[in-house]
Amino acid sequence: MKLVVAVGGASGSVYARRLLDTLVRLRARDPDALQVGLCFSSAGNEVWQHEIGAVPDYPFTRYGLRDFRAPFASGSAGWDAMVVIPCSTGGLARIAHGVSDDLIGRAADVMLKERRKLVLVVREAPLSLIHIENMLTVTRAGAVVLPAAPSFYSKPQTVDALLDTVLGRVLDQLGLANDLAPRWGDSKVPPV
Repeated sequence: MKLVVAVGGASGSVYARRLLDTLVRLRARDPDALQVGLCFSSAGNEVWQHEIGAVPDYPFTRYGLRDFRAPFASGSAGWDAMVVIPCSTGGLARIAHGVSDDLIGRAADVMLKERRKLVLVVREAPLSLIHIENMLTVTRAGAVVLPAAPSFYSKPQTVDALLDTVLGRVLDQLGLANDLAPRWGDSKVPPV
């Protein structure tokens, strides 16, 4: 799988960090099975540094926000999927209206026009009518809006376990097998 990971400027950099750390582990199992292209929005980089600190040197190719020579800027390169995590409502609006003025917007536009998987992990509360209408627009265009809304039925005991209730679903949407969080009906889920 060729996967674009875009780190947007919403609060919630821990979701992006946890996803990237998980992708490192998945790729270590089978390096040929997963290729990751990484791009940060300007705000995404700033929010990460504010919330977490320095961005680690991940073993993925990192592309600049203005690098339209990145392979996933064209549908002919055949990248399979993209996730924007966290996705700000400003990023959501640009994607919903086809604004391709940076690499994240262009890559999302490519995923939509090529009918490939685009997952937007929106992190905002409360939502305005504009946000909801933009979610409707991208959903109609083929994207998956997956709010960063953790679940609690597995009784997560750590922050990472709580994050994994969202990231397991992100990986499911991308078609990447994982066991990050217990699934409903699984014996690991405490009975209600």
